[in-house]
Amino acid sequence: MIHKLWVRITFSFLLLMSSLLLLSGFFLAEIMKNTYYDLKKNQLSQTASLVLKSIEMNGAQTQAELQNTITELSTTINPRLTMINRDGTVLADSEDDPRKMENHINRPEVQQVIKDHKKSGLSIRYSGTLGYSMMYVTIPINQDGEVAGVMRASLMLINIEHAIRKLWLSLALVLFTALLLTGLIGMRLAKGISGPVEEMIMVSEKLKEKDYTARVKTEPKGELGLLANAINVLASSLKNQMEKIQENEQRLSGVLTNMMSGVLLVNTEGRILLGNRAMGHMLGEAPDSFTGKLHMEVGRNVDLSALIELCLKTGKEIRDEVHLFHPKERILDAHLAPYVGESGEVKGIIAVLHDVTDIRRLEKMRSEFVANVSHELKTPITSVKGFAETLLDGAMEDEELCRSFLTIIYDESDRLHRLIKDILYLSSIEHHRIPLTIENVNLTQAVYGTADTVKEGAAKKNIDMTFPEKKDVWIEGERDRIQQIILNLLSNAISYTPEGGEISVTITEQENEVKLRISDTGIGIAQKELPRIFERFYRVDKARSRNSGGTGLGLAIVKHLVDSHHGTINVESMEGEGTTFIVTLPKKQEQEI
Repeated sequence: MIHKLWVRITFSFLLLMSSLLLLSGFFLAEIMKNTYYDLKKNQLSQTASLVLKSIEMNGAQTQAELQNTITELSTTINPRLTMINRDGTVLADSEDDPRKMENHINRPEVQQVIKDHKKSGLSIRYSGTLGYSMMYVTIPINQDGEVAGVMRASLMLINIEHAIRKLWLSLALVLFTALLLTGLIGMRLAKGISGPVEEMIMVSEKLKEKDYTARVKTEPKGELGLLANAINVLASSLKNQMEKIQENEQRLSGVLTNMMSGVLLVNTEGRILLGNRAMGHMLGEAPDSFTGKLHMEVGRNVDLSALIELCLKTGKEIRDEVHLFHPKERILDAHLAPYVGESGEVKGIIAVLHDVTDIRRLEKMRSEFVANVSHELKTPITSVKGFAETLLDGAMEDEELCRSFLTIIYDESDRLHRLIKDILYLSSIEHHRIPLTIENVNLTQAVYGTADTVKEGAAKKNIDMTFPEKKDVWIEGERDRIQQIILNLLSNAISYTPEGGEISVTITEQENEVKLRISDTGIGIAQKELPRIFERFYRVDKARSRNSGGTGLGLAIVKHLVDSHHGTINVESMEGEGTTFIVTLPKKQEQEI
């Protein structure tokens, strides 16, 4: 991958080194070139001085003599020699006929000595005639304290250019070798640095993607080693923290999910952020479906929405009861409180709703129970008290009237005794103070045995009773409780069946359970009364029930006796046509530990 860190580091390093090497090469080459030129200039200057001294020693005066002297000297000297007078006329030249040569007064090296009065002149220029560059060095010819002309020595630069070209090639080779070596070294260094860095970047990316098991496995030295160790410590710390957060979230989720109370979290805009399963049951919607909605859009309850708005507005805790009618009627104890952020600002509210429908119903039943008990006890006590006062006022003198009153007092006290006995028995069953004694019970035999105790009452009303086939049907249970179930249901059937009616008892045996049906052709029960017939002291026809000697607790006792056997009891009835009680009992009882 071309964008890897080590490639970028190596490329930058090579770019820097190549720039430095090139600049160094140009600088060195220029220095060497200038040094070489200075050396040649000095050499030409010395040559010109020597030639000038030789001419002066030979005493040459005419142009022909000068030309001969220059020609002789040029045989032993490589540079070209030219003698020029003050007006630019070439007096002698070692390689050409001076008479044919043009005036040299405009030559730069001549101008520098004659006009600029320099001790020497230098000019490097290309010669179109020769086809290569030449170096010209001039020195003055002094005569009587004045410059009478110049002595010029020139040298072809073709050899110098070849030498400089070789120097460039050598320098380029050295620079390339140095660049190659520094590149390899830079690559090694870059990989040594970038390898751990790239691994750290990869680990950081994995941590960002919530892979908290990622670690830096290389062990670099120095600051990179400290950084790698810091990243590993950070990853380990993040892993531990995320595990704790997830564990806390699971705990919180488990608590919220399994809470029987409804929990609702609403932000300051009135939108629902969170709701648990119990709240979903209360509002009639799945928690996921109402998350993000406005609270007034969910549940369609004005009272609850008003409490939420009030809590959001005031920022104070509120506790009140809310009556829900959708999806079914409920009474809820609502506790609302604001929740605040770290800086103390209100960020929303938390609403906790407790379903107190059953509690209120039980309170109502308890209140009704107390009223019913008081009413039931008041009637016999009033009768006993009234007739006793009558006897004390003189009715005892009339033997027949006294006997009649005493009979009424006895019947009322007996009724009072039965009422108290039933209340105590029902209380004992409800509080499981009487344990179930499991034994094998022949249900058919129990039906026939119980029927013998009620046959006389049925015969008085001319009620026809039919019983199941005498076939052994065995179940596990307590014989006395099962017989009491049958007795109470048969007694009710006889009490509420008019003369000439019919009562039938059937037993249906199934694989794991037995159904006992007791049907009559009595007055029946209205459909609206059916859900309440198993409540204590609840009577469909209170006047007839009291006249029949009932306490109003018989069906409540039957219901608890059936429940103690882990069974069920159902009722089917049509007003004016009759009633059927269906008792379903398991064949085997589970052993309670």
